[in-house]
Amino acid sequence: MTDVRDEKTLSDEELLDQTGPAIEVRGLCSAFGEHVVHEDLDLTVKRGEVMGVVGGSGTGKSVLLNTIIGLRNPDKGTVKVFGQELQRASRRSWGALERSWGVLFQGGALFSNLTVRENVAAPMFEHTGLSRKDALELSDLKIAMVGLRAEAGSLKPAELSGGMRKRAGLARALALDPELLFLDEPTSGLDPIGAAGFDELIDDLAKSLDLTVFMITHDLDSLYQITDRVAVLADRKVVATAPVRELEHSDHPWIREYFMGPRGRAARAARTGTDD
Repeated sequence: MTDVRDEKTLSDEELLDQTGPAIEVRGLCSAFGEHVVHEDLDLTVKRGEVMGVVGGSGTGKSVLLNTIIGLRNPDKGTVKVFGQELQRASRRSWGALERSWGVLFQGGALFSNLTVRENVAAPMFEHTGLSRKDALELSDLKIAMVGLRAEAGSLKPAELSGGMRKRAGLARALALDPELLFLDEPTSGLDPIGAAGFDELIDDLAKSLDLTVFMITHDLDSLYQITDRVAVLADRKVVATAPVRELEHSDHPWIREYFMGPRGRAARAARTGTDD
């Protein structure tokens, strides 16, 4: 741990671990009153991988994401991002962490009173010393990066289609050139063509920008197309973490039903051209 007396003189890269895992969760317990969601949950996300997170309704996928990004305190256990334990991080370290990740929430979570350009520039206004002109010019680059036309920048969220809102939210998540990208059901609500296009975009960005991606999804096509590993939440913890092809051979009842049921077989067939 860096000596807090020296933190003001250190860069973000010096504050954050550049060699270990991107995310380490150990012994996590999450509860709402007497309702226990997670109990002794462990998860490691390697630097540079695309990690899919799946689980049935009520398994706490979004609770896990919110805990990892500090929106919720764990009832027990530790969460480290780039080596920094969230509950012990200084204000300076928190600033470095917030600049190191981007988050795409369901529906985009855009500010309704701002244009797309202003939404994308918002993290730059908060975390950098850029002028408004420079921030808006950079937001134009991010908008193009996610496949939106330039004219979309002047629109308000209410004027966008669902797919455009997703892409605008992704552009905002990438505003600060993060190393770590959190995605919460990124293809939810999209038609099959739109979902496939969004998967391809995430895959391309992850590879070209060397991103680590933590993606909550129920979309089997996404899991087969772009993930390196998948973490399965069941029984209040992560019961398996492996590539999809390995999970197909699991004997856990929920995993078998999810990956070997009709939809799982269809996703596998679309990816491989077979239904073995």
